[in-house]
Amino acid sequence: MSKIVNIAAYKFVTLDDAVALRERVMECASARALKGTVLLAGEGINLFLSGGEQAIAAFLEWLREDARFADLEAKYSYSDEVPFRKLLVKVKREIIRMDHPAIRPEAGRAPGVDARTLARWLARGTDDAGRPIVMLDTRNAFEVDAGTFEGALDWRIERFTQFPAALREHRAELEGKTVVSFCTGGIRCEKAALFMAEEGVRDVYQLEGGILKYFEETGGPGFKGSCFVFDERELLGPDLSPTGPGPGPGPAPGSASDPALFSTSDPAPSSMTAAPGAASATTSC
Repeated sequence: MSKIVNIAAYKFVTLDDAVALRERVMECASARALKGTVLLAGEGINLFLSGGEQAIAAFLEWLREDARFADLEAKYSYSDEVPFRKLLVKVKREIIRMDHPAIRPEAGRAPGVDARTLARWLARGTDDAGRPIVMLDTRNAFEVDAGTFEGALDWRIERFTQFPAALREHRAELEGKTVVSFCTGGIRCEKAALFMAEEGVRDVYQLEGGILKYFEETGGPGFKGSCFVFDERELLGPDLSPTGPGPGPGPAPGSASDPALFSTSDPAPSSMTAAPGAASATTSC
């Protein structure tokens, strides 16, 4: 079995202490020799980390001691090598950039559909009420090119900030259907589902945990191709094993750097970087 554990997790929750928390996260993750990217913002946390099984478990245990992250859920995959070159901890304006400040997922989530329920819906083509379902891919076009759900809507957006305009242009495609928005790990489709509800689109769900959780829990029925991930693995198959190089602009060295997720146009983000192999001498982790 592969020895490296890779996790992706996020939570929308108010963080008034994001700058101070950045230092503690860097200290704890460095002490455990973890690599990857952690984003912090006033709206929550978004992380992609890789390391040994015990190190990952210890980090999550430490993080969940903070009541704000007690119910943080992680998506797991495994690899023979660490797919990140260094550890980055950044404070950003948003943990997933949409440029639509009215969307506050912490204030209320759109309904979610779990992986097994979605697999059942896809097998018969309707939801439990008998309504036809439509899968809406909220990812970037090049990610969709690597793989997506069969028959999913793809509006060919190049960055997530384009989603609101795309919805207004294509809204008629959703009428009379149950809409399931999906993305890699759940964060983009959560914001997208809330925006659709705000725009008056009815019967909108988000795929809980995104494609990665769907692969983990069901093996991926109805999904064609591979899931693009923003690390050196680039593509994961339904069994969560790497399948080859991706179709688009691959990840920036050492991080999970999607221009849509970690836009360089954010105003003066604050960050900390641990050099490869660096570890903290003391830690509360």
